[in-house]
Amino acid sequence: MSWSSFAAALAGTRIGTTYNQYASSRFLELRLAEYLERRSCAKLLLVREAAGYRGARISGLPFTSERQLTGTGPAEASATIVHRVLAELGLEEHVLLWNVVPTHPHRPGDAASNRRPSAEEIEVSRPFVDRLSAGRCVVPVGRVAESALGRTGIHHPSHGGASDFRTGLADLV
Repeated sequence: MSWSSFAAALAGTRIGTTYNQYASSRFLELRLAEYLERRSCAKLLLVREAAGYRGARISGLPFTSERQLTGTGPAEASATIVHRVLAELGLEEHVLLWNVVPTHPHRPGDAASNRRPSAEEIEVSRPFVDRLSAGRCVVPVGRVAESALGRTGIHHPSHGGASDFRTGLADLV
């Protein structure tokens, strides 16, 4: 499967009540396909919970805010930490970033919110993370990703976890 068809399949998938930013934007679908192509040789896959309302919902890229890509738009604290740590460790070009649920789970009627994805949403999303996992060392980031992937990971960088995230990632490499 090409990365373009991977992104198109994701754009055509309904994942519970999440907002599918790829179905809503051909630009984001193409941005994702290009990102996956650029990182196709990455040996490390970092997987966190889900797309955030200030991150992948707008940028289309996991762990990434639009501000990091273009210098404008909203910033996401976790994404800022992740990219800073990857740059410090010299890993940015060697890591593929993904979400267990690649679309945005939000509270009903509140697009500017994040909620934990449901078990059903995680299950529907599983083929996407499984496809990206092939041939890579998979590292869950945070408890939801650990539970969904059934393996121990590293601390999520939010809510004061930046140092633990950096230490966990540095210990892996």
